[in-house]
Amino acid sequence: MENVIIYSVYEITRQLRQVIETSLQPVFVMGEISGFIRHSSGHIYFNLKDENATLRCTFFKGANASLTFQPADGMQVICFGKLTVYEKGGYYNLNVQNMQEAGMGLLQQKFEQLKKKLEKEGLFAAEHKKPLPKYPDRIGIITSPTGAALQDIINIIKRRYPVELIVYPALVQGSDAPPQIIQGIKYFNKTRDVDFIIITRGGGSQEDLFCFNDEALARAIYDSSLPVISAVGHEIDFTLADFVADLRAPTPSAAAELAVPDKKDLLNLLASLKKRLDLSVQNNFTGKRTPLLNLQLELAKYHPERVWRGFQQRFDMAEMALHNALKQLPEKRLQFEMKANNIMQQLNSRIELCLAKSKADCNLT
Repeated sequence: MENVIIYSVYEITRQLRQVIETSLQPVFVMGEISGFIRHSSGHIYFNLKDENATLRCTFFKGANASLTFQPADGMQVICFGKLTVYEKGGYYNLNVQNMQEAGMGLLQQKFEQLKKKLEKEGLFAAEHKKPLPKYPDRIGIITSPTGAALQDIINIIKRRYPVELIVYPALVQGSDAPPQIIQGIKYFNKTRDVDFIIITRGGGSQEDLFCFNDEALARAIYDSSLPVISAVGHEIDFTLADFVADLRAPTPSAAAELAVPDKKDLLNLLASLKKRLDLSVQNNFTGKRTPLLNLQLELAKYHPERVWRGFQQRFDMAEMALHNALKQLPEKRLQFEMKANNIMQQLNSRIELCLAKSKADCNLT
């Protein structure tokens, strides 16, 4: 016994603690909750168990403040934390830093995998999105006929715009929901009675909404020749139906507002257009009226009656001038003869004077 090392209970327990805490990194552990206790201090104590073992867990107040659900006995969870050993109790324990429901963790993993697959195939690409008609006549709605989402959509659309709504009843939760929604999409695409489709339901847990992450449903939405609006859950909820749809609405109420215009806005727009049209017509009329009046005045100058009166007036004036001229003709003739005689006398006098002068010049020579 001289070479044998003998440990005290505390020493061996402390050495075990050092081995566990230094050799093991933080770990994920999945199991069923049992013995769940929430202490008045805010700390949570419970066991994680499976068919073969049990692990004590401590979830301190500062860490469990981020919980998004209420843990309870029998619930399958995934815990993340560090293993430690309590010397006095002689047991090892998981100090939990984070906890999530095991089912939700698997669902989220499945969602991410399928999302990557469909995105890689191009089902979310913007170039495949079909535009919605601005002024629809009929809208198809696929949803639960008893849900609040349908009533919200009906009330809002009726208030905003006169349009016919055709409801295709379908489950919107559980494994039977995707086939029924797919049948609704096929029905509207076959009958062609609507301008586009709204697929909708109200809020719920991630598990409640998970039917809208069905691959077959996503492909049916993508293959629809009619545009599809997806309005599932609340603003923070995203499903594969949202990504593949032609338009994603954050809520059913938002889908109703996106689906149709507001008739008040349309009436205001029509009033504005009418005002602009009236002003344009008035300006156009004024612009055309002035040249037209000028043209009328110009045409009036050449009216046959006016032209004839002008011609007749000029003829009358010419006739009067001729009459006056004829009337003055004898007097003018007498004046002319007197002037002619005068001129002849002056010429004769000058001729005689010149002849006399010529004779005198000859006698001198």
